[in-house]
Amino acid sequence: MSHALNDKRVTQPAAFFVPHGAAFEATELTRGPWHPDFQHAGPPSALLARSLEQLAGDTFSLSRVTVEILKPIPIARLVTSASALRAGRKVQWLRAELKSVDGTTLAHASAVAIRKAEVPVPTPTAAARECPPGPEASKPFGFPFFSTDVGYHTGMELRIAQGEWGSGAIAMWMRMRQPLVLGEAPTPLQRVMTAADSGNGVSLCLDLRHYSFVNPDLTVYLHRAPVGEWVCLDARTIPQGGGRGITDTRLLDEQGEIGRSNQSLIIEARGA
Repeated sequence: MSHALNDKRVTQPAAFFVPHGAAFEATELTRGPWHPDFQHAGPPSALLARSLEQLAGDTFSLSRVTVEILKPIPIARLVTSASALRAGRKVQWLRAELKSVDGTTLAHASAVAIRKAEVPVPTPTAAARECPPGPEASKPFGFPFFSTDVGYHTGMELRIAQGEWGSGAIAMWMRMRQPLVLGEAPTPLQRVMTAADSGNGVSLCLDLRHYSFVNPDLTVYLHRAPVGEWVCLDARTIPQGGGRGITDTRLLDEQGEIGRSNQSLIIEARGA
């Protein structure tokens, strides 16, 4: 398997999802590394966030999104829905579901949306953490563990800013090469959600020949919306011998920090 799989010259669909009435047809760009018939969790997480954003409206912004993946998500036609658990003047608590066309719930998401307001605050006195080099100064990279010519790995452009892949700690820039939904420009939150689920993949620290480390959830906190197309994952994966672990990721854009994401990990020995 080669890093060349991430080459733009590979013929691929024009979006991760194509609208089909009220549903969305997943394309090959959503394909993940674990099985050729199932999606990487990034694109469907972004699709859930899209539904939540539309429900929240223009006067609220999502500050926290938690996605829980209940079943492997097939590369197939999917339906999303969203509802408000409680809608206050300052805070909204929202929920969204991702289902197959036969009504099977595949994943759901909860979110906190906070009203938008201009509130001047003092500059923090604590020294800010150093930001990694920008994407233009970073080395191109391609995920080497995908077994197909087209998938999530070809739908995303990657560049290593700091660290060495396989060491367990790395900063990597990611950019969507195609829109999430055909005919729509991705929102800043959709760009973050599409990338953030890759935290455990970019900060890999276990030998893929001997272990798998699937995440059943993803939580993203944002204190501001990212600017531009690039999202940086400054990620660290921490495995434990009890069959679980966590990936802790600092999220950035080219102007600095934007938030944080975390993933729980199910760690298994290959063949177990």
